[in-house]
Amino acid sequence: MHGNICSPLTSSLAAACLAFASFAATAAPARAEIAWEISRNGSAVGEVLDSLEQDGNSYRITSTTRGRGLLSLAGDVRRSSRGTIVAGALRPGEFEDARTGRDPARASFDWSSHTLTQQSKGQSQTTALPADAYDRLTQLYGFAFRAPPDGLIPMNVADGRGVSAYTFQVVGRETLKLPTGDVETLKVAKRKDQPGDRSTEIWLAIKQHLLPVRVLVVEKDGTRIDQVATRVSVQ
Repeated sequence: MHGNICSPLTSSLAAACLAFASFAATAAPARAEIAWEISRNGSAVGEVLDSLEQDGNSYRITSTTRGRGLLSLAGDVRRSSRGTIVAGALRPGEFEDARTGRDPARASFDWSSHTLTQQSKGQSQTTALPADAYDRLTQLYGFAFRAPPDGLIPMNVADGRGVSAYTFQVVGRETLKLPTGDVETLKVAKRKDQPGDRSTEIWLAIKQHLLPVRVLVVEKDGTRIDQVATRVSVQ
């Protein structure tokens, strides 16, 4: 994620730029913890607890998802990512997605040999490491280390099962009414190649290191999966 965030923009994006330009140059927090609630079509179905730790050279992100009601019977989802910080950006090294009753899926990023090794269901495959490589956690938390540019943001996201290609872009500034209060955010959204494609929108808290505070996914059938921060703790 790079670029001149203050190059000429539309009027709405220019306002967003002025709001966070000076802040975006500051360092990401050494520690952060975010609690989330997940809803499906407006009904709460689960909760997530994420934690981030970094020392300027390396980072670790962990995420635990627990379902509510009948979904609690499926067990927990535990994700983790660790790696290095290079030129102010996250560079993932190891990603793991562990689910109750299943073998973990893993992705190993070898930046020296430019290879990506993914393991899932007892199978392992090594391929060329794609440009703009992320995992499911650095995709969200990378903005806290390097603010999004005003242009397109390509992401190739590996999760141990495969690689998904996305293109995001900043779409403007928005005030969210969250359980934590009113939050000024910068909104980025996935570009849709076809009208019926799944949509993904991410809201980043301008005054809280551009940490994510809401993620909305709308599936092709219209199902809305909304993940909203209920608590943000920063050190």
